[in-house]
Amino acid sequence: MFTVTKNPDALTFEEYAASSWPALYRYGYLLAGNHADAEDLAQQTLLKAHRSWSRVSGSDSPAAYVRRMLINTYLSERRPQARRLEVLTDAPPEPVHDKVAGPEDRMVLWPHVKSLPPRQRAVIVLRYYEDLSELEIADALGCSRGNVKSTAHHALRALRAAIGQHDTDGKEN
Repeated sequence: MFTVTKNPDALTFEEYAASSWPALYRYGYLLAGNHADAEDLAQQTLLKAHRSWSRVSGSDSPAAYVRRMLINTYLSERRPQARRLEVLTDAPPEPVHDKVAGPEDRMVLWPHVKSLPPRQRAVIVLRYYEDLSELEIADALGCSRGNVKSTAHHALRALRAAIGQHDTDGKEN
């Protein structure tokens, strides 16, 4: 999650950027799937936040505002796959909260998460890596809560099919 130790009203842009960089980078990596694109996403987001710092710092939740900026940057990016840099490692950064599954389980699942369409990947990352509620995800993506549920359902079904588990209908894929 994006966390800031001081009151956001009292933060300068430089303080906010320094304290939020690790979370922005981690979140960018989870969305983009590689280090170079994660850095680009985080940097582009901070540039946009700097240009509109008065709106960002004046919002109810600057962290949510910047998170939405990062999501919009990621979703609007349409670079062809051939121009993307090679992934140097398949190891994603550690999620904020370690859940029941161990690291080896995440490593098996990660290539499948990376293969999801951008919006499905964004929903999965927000839900399971950033630990946001459906309402928070809907707000971040600018869609309805029902759309978040539907997108998550399709993403989870695709992930289950990819790893050979049973579908939610009880049918084997």
